[in-house]
Amino acid sequence: MTAAPSGEDWHFRALESLYAAAPINTMFDSRLEIVESGVARIHFIVDEKFYHAAGAAHGTIYFKMLDDAAFYAANSLVSDRFLLTTAFNMNFTSPVKSGPVTAEGKWVSGKRRVFIGESRLIDSEGEEIARGTGTFMRSHIALSTLDGYGL
Repeated sequence: MTAAPSGEDWHFRALESLYAAAPINTMFDSRLEIVESGVARIHFIVDEKFYHAAGAAHGTIYFKMLDDAAFYAANSLVSDRFLLTTAFNMNFTSPVKSGPVTAEGKWVSGKRRVFIGESRLIDSEGEEIARGTGTFMRSHIALSTLDGYGL
């Protein structure tokens, strides 16, 4: 029998549950994994429903996954409040057509009010296809009040 998670591990699993419960995520075949404090991964699949007119993934999928990975890496350090994205910059390195992609996010700095996180998208062959950096700040929204935050 496996013991129920507690402390930091409970917070990580609760954030994963929050991600899964967000209505926007019903549009994506994706799964959040918080690896450790300050590190998050989102595993997702790109297919033709995300294509722009030239037949490759539209930038919206890049932005969403980069922002979410950096955001959850930063929010893994905060167990009482929901963070908000205040700025996000991206660089596209290579187009992606289809297949599994991983967004790897990590916390860079800040532990009080403002947090900085970075993320990158890695295709199925291990190549980086995009990179981003975001700034996130504490909101007045308690995590405990959000549907989905919990186990």
